[in-house]
Amino acid sequence: MAGIFVTTALVAEIIGGKIFSLEATLGFEPFDLTILGVEGLGFNLTAGVILWPVIFIMTDIINEYYGMKRVKFLSYMTVGLILFSFVMIYGAIYIAPNEWWTSVSGVDASDTSNSISNMNLAFRKIMGQGLWIIIGSTVAFLIGQVVDVIVFQKIRKVTGEKKIWLRATGSTLVSQFIDSYVVLLIAFWIGSDWELVRVLAIGTMNYIYKFVVAILLTPAIYLAHNLVDSYVGATIADEMKSSASES
Repeated sequence: MAGIFVTTALVAEIIGGKIFSLEATLGFEPFDLTILGVEGLGFNLTAGVILWPVIFIMTDIINEYYGMKRVKFLSYMTVGLILFSFVMIYGAIYIAPNEWWTSVSGVDASDTSNSISNMNLAFRKIMGQGLWIIIGSTVAFLIGQVVDVIVFQKIRKVTGEKKIWLRATGSTLVSQFIDSYVVLLIAFWIGSDWELVRVLAIGTMNYIYKFVVAILLTPAIYLAHNLVDSYVGATIADEMKSSASES
C-alpha cells in the first residue's frame, strides 16, 4: 500500500503539467459557469487529478489499519521524494542535449503535424514546472494529508468502527477543500499576478470535481476494506484497527 501511495503521488505530480478538459474528455460541451463574478469557467484540470482518487483510498486504508503516525510519516517521505524527483528532473533539463536528438529525432517529414522541431525545448516545457507550482502543490498535499488523518481519527472516535463512509469521505472532503485553494493561492496568487477572486473561483471548480469524486469513491473504499480484511483475516484486521485508533 505504501508503494502504491508513493508512486501514485509522484506520478500525479509529474503529469500534472498537462491541463485537460474534463467535459471534452467525456464528450460533453464545455461548461460556461460564473463563480464570484469570474465568467467562462469549466472543468479544466491538471492530469494529476486522474490519479488522486487512488491517494484518497490509500490514505484512508492506511489510516484505518496503521494509524495517524504512519500516514504522516508516509506523507512526509512522499513530499521528500517528490522534491528529490523534481531536482533530478531539473538537472536533466539543464544538461547539454545532443544536437541530433534536439533538431532531427522529432521531425517527421511525411507528417509535419506530428513533428517537433526542437526536442530539448519540448522536454523542458513539459517537464519543467514552475517553482511556485511545485511549492504550492507539495505544501497543499502535505497540509491536506495532515488534515485528512486528523479529521479521520476525530470522526472515528465518535462513530467507532461503524460508518466507514463517514470518516473516509468526510475527512477527504475537508482536506481537499483546503488543498484546492492552498495550491492555487501559493502558485498563482503569491507566485504570479492572478487576482484573488479568480484564484478562489478556479479553486471552487476544482473542489466541486473532488467533492463529486470523493462521493463516487465510497463503494471503492468498502471494497478496499473487504480486500484487506479477507487478506489478513478478520481477527488480525480488528487488532490492526484497534491499534491504529490508539496511535
